[in-house]
Amino acid sequence: MKAKISAILLLFLCLHNFASQIIIPMDKTQSNHLKAYGITYWWLEKGGNAEWLLNYKGGSFSFLYHKDIESELVIRDISYKILSDADYAGIKEELASPNVNADVLELKKAPKIAVYSPKTKQPWDDAVTMVLTYAEIPYDVIFDDEVLTQTLPKYDWLHLHHEDFTGQYGKFYRSFSRAPWYIEQKKMFEASAAKHGFKKVSELKLAIVKEIQAFCASGGFLFAMCSATDTYDIALSAEGIDICEHMFDGDGADPHAQHKLDYSKTFAFKDFSLIQNPMEYEYSSIDNQYADRGLNESNDYFTLFDFSAKWDPVPTILTQNHTRVVKGFMGQTTAYKKKMIKKDVIILGQNAEIDEARYIHGTFGKGFWTFYGGHDPEDYQHYVGEQPTDLNLHPNSPGYRLILNNILFPSAKKKKKKT
Repeated sequence: MKAKISAILLLFLCLHNFASQIIIPMDKTQSNHLKAYGITYWWLEKGGNAEWLLNYKGGSFSFLYHKDIESELVIRDISYKILSDADYAGIKEELASPNVNADVLELKKAPKIAVYSPKTKQPWDDAVTMVLTYAEIPYDVIFDDEVLTQTLPKYDWLHLHHEDFTGQYGKFYRSFSRAPWYIEQKKMFEASAAKHGFKKVSELKLAIVKEIQAFCASGGFLFAMCSATDTYDIALSAEGIDICEHMFDGDGADPHAQHKLDYSKTFAFKDFSLIQNPMEYEYSSIDNQYADRGLNESNDYFTLFDFSAKWDPVPTILTQNHTRVVKGFMGQTTAYKKKMIKKDVIILGQNAEIDEARYIHGTFGKGFWTFYGGHDPEDYQHYVGEQPTDLNLHPNSPGYRLILNNILFPSAKKKKKKT
């Protein structure tokens, strides 16, 4: 009996000696897609390298075998396989074929991540901070003080919490103007504006927007969801124009504001109309949420485009998933009317039946940005004060995977386009 056990142990050790590659499959066989991104980040942060197998089993990750990685995979309950050098070389040879829509990208470093958010917010107030926490990916919370004192260049990746960059406090005036949290937030923002020498919160937020624009221009990666997407562009287009009514900044809006907007300054959107009624919970005509969409939780889906991994690696990275059809979800800004999206913007995910985009991407200067409509991919209609989503119940969420694709994007060593 002892001889049999010894033989089995010897065989096990031999297999590990020959098996030099760990593969984390990201197709439907994966037990925890979200934590798979976290362990990849963890290994990069420790100085290791990884490879991202685009379009191979849902966008799998691979590493040279190391016992520390295997131990951590077991602890985090992440599915994995161990392959020999020969088997892995065979996979890479297959993916390199011009007839196969796949590619291999090196992941070289762990990006330094910042989240622009009031320090009073909790991680579960925002989908990105929730999934970063769940995946065990570290991040710093920064706000006005840090942005205005040139902290952004320290980071590779910046997420905008569900911010209102127009200075209208989320247009919550009608529903929450007497709520203690709203009153406290207004005081905090006004104090921050005064501290930095601005008369109005809208002027402070414009200065923040311009700093973020410079961050992108110099090579940074910007990611935003929900109202942080359209209000960012509205603020850029309205530079030098008062679009806030008296309850927001003490005086009336410019009656000619609409005609003074400059769409050439925006990242993503054009030809939109402001919604200037302060009692209406909407900023502009960009958002398709209040159109007659004919959708509800049972039939709201969007489809990810299928890009060429070898010719268009960036959008391919951002759409890696184990399904091309993703459940829709609402937010203050839910979806973007396609007619208001600039021609050079890449639409990554859309509902073609009602002509709306849900997930878009573009470049600015040397950098990149991605806008993702909606609040929480696993909470169809999230309300103020509602209980947070428990991601332990959604470890394979396709909607949350899209966020994590963006987080690892700065790690990828992009190849030059083939000619």
